[in-house]
Amino acid sequence: MIRTIQDEILRLKKEQDITILAHCYQSADITEVADFVGDSYALAVAATKVTSKTVIMCGVRFMAEGVKLLCPDKQVLLSHRDAGCPMAEQFSPEKITAYRNAHPDCTVVAYINTTAALKAVCDVCVTSSSAVKIVSALPGREILFIPDCNLGAYVAARVPDKAFTFMDGGCPIHGAVTIKEARAAKEAHPGAPLLVHPECSPDICALADYVGSTTDIMNYAKQSPEREFIIGTENTIAAHLRLQCPDKLFHPMSKDLICPDMRLTTLPDVLDCMNGKGEEITLDPDIMEKARHCIDEMIRLGG
Repeated sequence: MIRTIQDEILRLKKEQDITILAHCYQSADITEVADFVGDSYALAVAATKVTSKTVIMCGVRFMAEGVKLLCPDKQVLLSHRDAGCPMAEQFSPEKITAYRNAHPDCTVVAYINTTAALKAVCDVCVTSSSAVKIVSALPGREILFIPDCNLGAYVAARVPDKAFTFMDGGCPIHGAVTIKEARAAKEAHPGAPLLVHPECSPDICALADYVGSTTDIMNYAKQSPEREFIIGTENTIAAHLRLQCPDKLFHPMSKDLICPDMRLTTLPDVLDCMNGKGEEITLDPDIMEKARHCIDEMIRLGG
């Protein structure tokens, strides 16, 4: 059944000239039919390099918005209309604007895991892999980093010459893992390096052998001579690594590292999207212009 649906998706993709982007948290049956698999920023950049007029995002809403910002002339479809991101929607543009008005010398740094409307009232975007480099390059000293406090703390520890302010935000999945769980995983798998995402708490990051973005974690595990790893990010990554590196062992840091929004999209959803049932992403022109500036600054400063 899976193979039959995949074959139909591949047929329609060619017939309708559609490019499929799949975030690396998506299941293997979806990533197998995708044209590009990666993190949110890599997928948005990939979309700018394809000639297809239609792009399907198998991920969550802010990722589809990111593609639309970089590819305003393309039709961008979200494979599941309910796939959002709690962290991306934690603050309103009004709240950030009010803070900016009260702190005119502050530079507002937005993690890429934010809505387009929120990006539109910020100065620059960052990814988990580029945040330290970009914040270091900013001319101002005062930084409001939103929304993830854990990633912000990780950056602040590495850019001590800046003064950081955080709001009460973050990934509810990564942030919920406890130091007790991390220690239990290390005890259960002695000698296995612990690789964690900086959306995890600072005490877990301090315990880790490597801290990096999802893509960085995967690359580290693939290139390392070690044969066994504890993976401290969404559990799909451990599953993908098992398939890609069958000679190595990968253990989830916590059984609860599961993003329900990323798990919403199924292979039949992708097929339905190709048959006209996906949600097309549309954005207000003013929001697009301002949010695109935020992305452009990220590209300028981060490379």
